[in-house]
Amino acid sequence: MIDGVQLKKLRQIPDERGFVLEILRADDPFFKKFGQTYLSVVYPGVVKGWHFHKIQTDHFTVIKGMAKVVLYDQRQDSKTFGTINEFFIGELNPMLIVIPPLVVHGMKGIGAEPAYLINCPSELYNYDKPDEYRIDPYDPSIPYNWRKPIDG
Repeated sequence: MIDGVQLKKLRQIPDERGFVLEILRADDPFFKKFGQTYLSVVYPGVVKGWHFHKIQTDHFTVIKGMAKVVLYDQRQDSKTFGTINEFFIGELNPMLIVIPPLVVHGMKGIGAEPAYLINCPSELYNYDKPDEYRIDPYDPSIPYNWRKPIDG
């Protein structure tokens, strides 16, 4: 696991009316602060990535459909420098992924329907000076191939 990345298995609370899915709580041990919440939709087979933040911590969960979320530790001073993490999250595996600053991340829609990702980043989006740094999804400096699954 990449240093600083944390996972939280999400709790579904069902009853005869439906269910509640708790995602992020102020009493979670990794919670620092609230910036905003947004929805990002990725279509089946489409890659959204790579990007990273210098300040922001992301809190990703997929609430509808399924997505492959991939992280790459580009932090040269990290004990997990060069490590790739691959997670399959969504309706079949409800999970929150905490992504620290400087960890590169992206996602790919998998399955037959769009995946709906909710992010609760620690910072507000700054339209004048975004804390978002993009990298081409097929940049050879990142040892990951979006076109095929990781061997194993």
